[in-house]
Amino acid sequence: MSLERELQQRSGSKCELCGNEEKLSEYTVSDIKENGLKTVLYACNVCTEQMNDSDAIDANHWRCLNDSMWSEHDAVKIMAWRMLNRINADWTQDLLGMMYMEEDLLELAKASGDGEDDENKLIHRDVNGVILEHGDSVVLIKDLKVKGSSMVAKQGTAVRNIRLDHENETYIEGRVDGQQIVIITEYVKKT
Repeated sequence: MSLERELQQRSGSKCELCGNEEKLSEYTVSDIKENGLKTVLYACNVCTEQMNDSDAIDANHWRCLNDSMWSEHDAVKIMAWRMLNRINADWTQDLLGMMYMEEDLLELAKASGDGEDDENKLIHRDVNGVILEHGDSVVLIKDLKVKGSSMVAKQGTAVRNIRLDHENETYIEGRVDGQQIVIITEYVKKT
């Protein structure tokens, strides 16, 4: 049986990433030395184009990874992990946090360089220079007036499960008194 026929049978003649049924072809996962069915998946032309060109990525198209990242097939899991790392959005970080991969499979996924820190990555730091990460908890170190509101966020207020601004390293987002606000990092201390 040919490789393409095996892929059609395995995938049910659908893209193994997004479920599209049109313009499907074999896609060989790059940077893996093994050959065969383990390193190939059946993908539509939309997924293939975006996997090959990071500038063409449409983040909304890849919300399908919420389902396909749980595939039993290694090539699908590897590409789901790689694409989640290429898209810089809160929801992708949430999915990566849920995704489970065996160590050897994770090493294969990392072979492309995706998921590694690069020198242009924004680093958010609190008032003491401690690195802040998505989901951390912080405490306000002074009273802050909230723009566009009469609210004042009081010193000592705990802000849990913060989100990082992906465009500005001095901004984080958090919920204070039931309202989602943007906070400048120099006014918080990590707990």
